[in-house]
Parts: sequence; structure tokens; C-alpha cells
Amino acid sequence: MSYEIWQWLFFGIAAMIVGMSKCGIPGLSVLNVAIFQNLLLAKDATGFGLPLLIVGDLCAVFAFRRHAEWRQIAKLIPWAGLGVVAGFLVLGSIDNSQARLLIGASLVVMIGLHIANRNSSDSKASGLTAPGVAPVIGGMAGFVSMIANAAGPLMTLYLLSMRMPKMAFLGTSVYFFMLLNLFKIPFLVYLNIITIESASANIRLVPFVVVGGFVGYCFAKKVNQAWFELTAFWLTILAVGYMIWNAVVEVAAIYG
Repeated sequence: MSYEIWQWLFFGIAAMIVGMSKCGIPGLSVLNVAIFQNLLLAKDATGFGLPLLIVGDLCAVFAFRRHAEWRQIAKLIPWAGLGVVAGFLVLGSIDNSQARLLIGASLVVMIGLHIANRNSSDSKASGLTAPGVAPVIGGMAGFVSMIANAAGPLMTLYLLSMRMPKMAFLGTSVYFFMLLNLFKIPFLVYLNIITIESASANIRLVPFVVVGGFVGYCFAKKVNQAWFELTAFWLTILAVGYMIWNAVVEVAAIYG
């Protein structure tokens, strides 16, 4: 693969955002997806971004290895695996704009449920904490992650609804995504979306992920719980809004 200098510049920015989102600023996660989607073809962008996400996962596991709530992970990961398989089966039948519109609409529903949950006096019986929601969230996360590496906002909203401490939030999120992303590799290699050429380009961007991870970790250590939740929530809303806007514009251009 041959890229222009300006493309490498944006790749480096996206790689830093990967590290920052994994290690302390989860609401940024869709921004790297948006950059890759605008620089590459849709499927190529998914394959290009995954190895960098795994590098970010490894950095975050080192930082938050003692903070995961494995009970939450165990409730989600089997269903996420099924979602990955479903995403694999439909990956060749929908285009990028349709996938982004579907993802954006799903995330709007999640935001609504999260707001309802935050305003409810009975957090155990409403919104994203209601019984039976975890399999749905896990399956959606696996599907969205397989299609576009864009499950970060969904998991951010779900884990925020659990009202866990910020370090437990980050540890739970990173272990979940590390397992999910590793599971996705054989499927994307089979589809020829991850290639030797794309992996070679990824190697050059690893230092940017590590630097971004350090920045994100410093942020997570210094910010208090209330600001952490507020920042994660509003960055997620901005990222989702950007994704939906792009999807609507693309669909209008294609079918208008």
C-alpha cells in the first residue's frame, strides 16, 4: 500500500486517538473509526484499524489489569461472539453508509435508554440495567464491532449505566474488547480484509498508539469520577452525531 504524507499524518492522529480512547478517554473511540473510514474504503478501514485497536488493548490491559469486573464481561462476551459471527455473515451484503446509519440509529436508542436510566430512581429495573439487556448489548457490540470497529460508544453507555468506578469501568471495557478483537482476527483474515500489506502499515503506527495510551492514562488518573462520566458521555454523543450525519449524507447521495 502506498499513501501520501497527509494520509500518514491522519493515520498517526487516528492511532493516537486509539491509544487515548483505550487508556482513559473512551468517548473518543468513534473518532478514529471516522478517520479511517474517510481515508480508506469501508472494509479496508475495518481491517486496517483492528490491529491498532489490539495494540491499544494491550497497553490498557497493562494499565488497568487489576480493575476489571469479570462478572460483567462473562455476561457479555458469549453474546458478543455470536454478534461477530452475524456481522461476518452480512459484511459482504451491506455498504458502508447503510452500516453506519444502522449503527448510528442503534446508538441513539442506547443514549435514550442511558438517560432514562440515569433519571430513574430504580436503576436495577430500568434502561440498560434491566434484566435480559446484557445479551442484547453483547450481541449488538459484537455485530457493530465486526462491521465497523465502532462498538465503543455502545459499551461506554452500557458500562456507564452500571455506575461502576472509573478504573473498574476502564478495566472491564478493555478486557472485553481485547477478547472480542482477538476473536475477530480470523474472520477478517478469511475475508482478506486484514492483509500482510495493511499489517505492515500498522507496524509503523504502533508508537502513536503507545503515546496516545500514555496521554489517556494520565487523563484517567487525574480526572474525578463525575468529570470522567460527563466527558465520556458527551464525547460519545458528539461522535455518534458525527457518524449519523455522515451516514445520512452518504445515503442521500446514493439514493437521492
